[in-house]
Amino acid sequence: MTALAIDDDFRTTFVRDPAALRHYPALVLNADYRPLSYYPLSLWPWQEAVKAAFLDRVQIVATYDECVHSPTTTIRIPSVVVLKDYVKPQKQVAFTRFNLFLRDEFCCQYCGTRGDLTFDHVVPRSKGGVTSWENVVAACASCNLRKGSRSLRQSGMSLRRPPRRPGSEELRNVGRKFPPNYLHDSWADYLYWDAELEA
Repeated sequence: MTALAIDDDFRTTFVRDPAALRHYPALVLNADYRPLSYYPLSLWPWQEAVKAAFLDRVQIVATYDECVHSPTTTIRIPSVVVLKDYVKPQKQVAFTRFNLFLRDEFCCQYCGTRGDLTFDHVVPRSKGGVTSWENVVAACASCNLRKGSRSLRQSGMSLRRPPRRPGSEELRNVGRKFPPNYLHDSWADYLYWDAELEA
């Protein structure tokens, strides 16, 4: 992304090389002060945050204690930046494996266990079931094997909740339930994750 241009691919390109995010990542907020994404959390390496501030594309709202230096300038490393131009959220949620698992909160829709997930067609494809939001659910390997190509009735299994197409706001809210491994103190006010309010 040249000079941090705000374009259609912006939502999917803000997460860079994971190794670069280990040291002083900057939380990127939209112009409405909400993260562009909760899961994965919208983070930039500090170098991109500094460059965006220099190009006047973002406003720095919080910093780390550490500084970086050039021959003529010293700047504290940004920990939270806000885009000056609003990026419109996508209205349609792409039907991807990741978004399906996120909708189902990374748990099997038959037994509720987490981990070792695959996906299952509620109405099997062999019986005319289609691959759609309304017919595919996250399932653990053992439930998927147990159900096989049978209907729910034939298998004696039931769904925790019926599958449906999620809205983008719904997925954002689900993503808030999965905080990343690293949370800087300066991010708390912008993430709404059980932050205590001061009296």
